[in-house]
Amino acid sequence: MQPKQAKLPNRTCHQRLSLVSGGPRHLPIKTAHIIGLGKSGVAAARLLHRHGWQVTLSDRTPGKDLLIQAQALKAEGITVLLGHSFVPSPDLDRLVLSPGVPWDIPAVVTAREMGIDTIGEMELAWQHLQTYPWVGVTGTNGKTTTTALIAAMFQAAGYHAPACGNIGYAACEVALAAQPPDWVIAELSSYQIEAAPTLAPTIGLWTTFTADHLNRHKTLENYYDIKASLLKRSQHQVLNGDDAYLAQQRQNWPNACWTQVLAPETPVVATLQDDWACYQGQRIVPIHSLKMAGHHNLQNLLMAVTTARLAGIEADAIAQAVAEFPGVAHRLERIGTWQGVSFINDSKATNYDAAEVGLRSVMAPTILIAGGEAKDGDDLPWLQRIKERAAAVLLIGAAAPAFAARLAAVGYQSYEIVETMEAAVTRGAALAPQLGASTVLLSPACASFDQYPNFEKRGDHFRQICLEQFG
Repeated sequence: MQPKQAKLPNRTCHQRLSLVSGGPRHLPIKTAHIIGLGKSGVAAARLLHRHGWQVTLSDRTPGKDLLIQAQALKAEGITVLLGHSFVPSPDLDRLVLSPGVPWDIPAVVTAREMGIDTIGEMELAWQHLQTYPWVGVTGTNGKTTTTALIAAMFQAAGYHAPACGNIGYAACEVALAAQPPDWVIAELSSYQIEAAPTLAPTIGLWTTFTADHLNRHKTLENYYDIKASLLKRSQHQVLNGDDAYLAQQRQNWPNACWTQVLAPETPVVATLQDDWACYQGQRIVPIHSLKMAGHHNLQNLLMAVTTARLAGIEADAIAQAVAEFPGVAHRLERIGTWQGVSFINDSKATNYDAAEVGLRSVMAPTILIAGGEAKDGDDLPWLQRIKERAAAVLLIGAAAPAFAARLAAVGYQSYEIVETMEAAVTRGAALAPQLGASTVLLSPACASFDQYPNFEKRGDHFRQICLEQFG
């Protein structure tokens, strides 16, 4: 199927979209420093180097694992500093931050005060890709599944539409690729939005909003304003009408496309009717085609359908994409079943709200594996769901003692501190048949950084242990 030629969008959610042509922004800046030798930082360094910049890439980690990559970059003409803490210099023209680098650390604040052009890797990608239409997906939870589903729909329609950002490629890798995109489908965290002040998607989505990352953003209002800034710059806005916080802000988004799974009291663009996902009253895809469990995934489906229809994608391509969509790694990912017990990887549940959704989405009773690096937030709904659905809780990582105390405080006693993932999987497999549990669920409600570099590595380790022990 050949994709259709894009057309210029109006600022209404009911019309199809397009693109204005024009060249990338060329700035007379020649020296750049990139902080962070991860995928995003490396791509940013290569992109700037390709365009004639003198580039230095640094990372505070001195580890041997980075040496091979550092040597390859040096061979390309990029200076690499390992075990290095960035200090701004007046002869520096541009500073680029990898997504995990805080916007407000002293060296970065000083760089901005010195007049150094300071941006995130996502902003750099936007500067090179802003002549192509973007879909920007943000929200506390639901971003990854929605982004992946949207990319699948666009690809089923024949578009070259790579998923990037917090999923798939680094955004600058898309800018480096030989084949230009028809659409850029980007998952955007608050960290990335904060450091990308001009990024303006053709379609912006806001999946959910609950307290998260407050150790970085300090207040819920700051966190909200950062995400809202992306939607305000978007030509079309798609918002989740089932989210309690966003629904209260409805008057602030009068031109947005609202989606709602439950029977809506106010007009919405997409909802469920007779077990079909419907857009403007038109049946698009039966919900039984979606392989992923959970009410929240029906909302993700509606938001993806709305986005695809805004882009002019026909119902048959949308239905094909949904029927073939396998789900997302680390988000309620079924690893396998042994002796009637399912092992499910929900490592991406890095906060209380996501973990509460995970517990609601699997068959109870379950053996829950939780813990890691704790975040601020309201844990009471999560604790209540544990009392309703968990036969036992196995606690790992730095948060284990604090979680044990919280569980005891709400009258839940079926918990054990097991510390490591290996011990948790082994103990979970032994407890499940004893307690009549049908599921062992890794849904940590925590960041991973106490034991793993990211939630993906944590989920991969869980998968590896399960397959080694029971495969």
